[in-house]
Amino acid sequence: MSIGLIVFLIVLCLAALIGTMFVFKQEENKMKKYEEVGDSIEDQLRRSHEYETSSLKSNIPLLITIYAVTITVSLLVFVIYLF
Repeated sequence: MSIGLIVFLIVLCLAALIGTMFVFKQEENKMKKYEEVGDSIEDQLRRSHEYETSSLKSNIPLLITIYAVTITVSLLVFVIYLF
């Protein structure tokens, strides 16, 4: 495999890792904000229900997009290498 393809795949995987860390950091910031505000059982239950709905609408599609692009481009590079 040529050095250019290897470097490209490494950069692509690093971009996917950075995207994943970005999503993780967003969630971590939310947790810190909740801890600063205070924590009651009612608040935890409300946030739990809120997280279940909002996570499915924002984080999951973002992570699916990141990894779909990474896998697709990696397979494309592999096909290019074969031919």
